[in-house]
Amino acid sequence: MNRKVSKDAPLMEITLRKFDKPYSSEYRDLLRRFCISIGLLQPGDSRDIIVDILKIMLENSRQKKFLTANEINAIVIKEREKIGDLRGVAYSNVRRHLKRLKELKIVETINEQYRIKEFLKLSEILNECIMPILLNPTLDRIKEYAEKIDTL
Repeated sequence: MNRKVSKDAPLMEITLRKFDKPYSSEYRDLLRRFCISIGLLQPGDSRDIIVDILKIMLENSRQKKFLTANEINAIVIKEREKIGDLRGVAYSNVRRHLKRLKELKIVETINEQYRIKEFLKLSEILNECIMPILLNPTLDRIKEYAEKIDTL
């Protein structure tokens, strides 16, 4: 007997984590917690190059500056050399993390140059892009499943 086996393949995956209120005033620590909160980084992960990439992108966004992947990679290397930790610093890794930031609508590319989405503030991106485009539709679909289950 031939049985078709369907695989449960989600259309999208979202990880959310909640921390205490942000009492720290250290910029990098706040960015790290933000990245962990939205699933870009795992708790306890020592390979946190995505934090440096986001930091660089936000700092250049204030000046409305576009960066190529090569420029981002070079700046990341300089930043990581300052703290004496070059783990995860590879061009391919930087590109992979930029892709992840694009998927979450935090970063966008124009003519092979990267910038923070429309040079918006991070809170604006959260309110205008992440919540209505990614989070709310996912929550609505979960609600549909719950309502369907309730009717059975």
